[in-house]
Amino acid sequence: MGHRMIELDVFWSIRSPYSYLATPDMLKLREDFKAKINLRVVYPAAIRNPELFTNTNKHFVNYLVMDAKRRASFLSMPFVWPDPDPVLQDLTTRVIAKDQPHIHRLSYLAVEAVRQGRGLEFAYHISHLIFGGTKDWNNDLNLSQVSKKAGLSYDNLMLAVEGSNHQTEILENQTILDEAGHWGVPTFLFRGEPFFGQDRVETHRWRVENYIKAN
Repeated sequence: MGHRMIELDVFWSIRSPYSYLATPDMLKLREDFKAKINLRVVYPAAIRNPELFTNTNKHFVNYLVMDAKRRASFLSMPFVWPDPDPVLQDLTTRVIAKDQPHIHRLSYLAVEAVRQGRGLEFAYHISHLIFGGTKDWNNDLNLSQVSKKAGLSYDNLMLAVEGSNHQTEILENQTILDEAGHWGVPTFLFRGEPFFGQDRVETHRWRVENYIKAN
């Protein structure tokens, strides 16, 4: 008798460099375990909790960027801090702009991709666009091309997010993340147990494998 399908959640943000670095892992976990992976899109920490950047240690941002670049090199993945930044923020002063022209639309597109059954594919391709060094990644042509790579129509995605309830789903995902006992992304959640960070994927994989063996 075969095992019941493994199901796990991944809390993911479109601006998080570590979420980007986790996208190949998400696809591989789905393939290796024939798992159902629920991609739960949340806003970046800069939107959810702006005080994180203003109240934390002065070295926080510089270390984050350095470490993400180093981790990308370790994983043989390209990494360039995006221009424009999905969240408009002065990385020197860490001040986050009041007007945010990109992040809400991008997050809604990701939610809609999940609804259309291609969330992991969209997350993979759009994050590679954003962090892969493409200048002006945010123009409609680039976004249309990555949507096509993910098996989606950009025009249909844009039409679906107009005036819909995508933000409600994002806020619900953030509540679920909080109830799971964490706040960061990417966080993998398996049977109520959170695994935070791209560098915890192997620990998460070990837990899933042990669960399968025991059941």
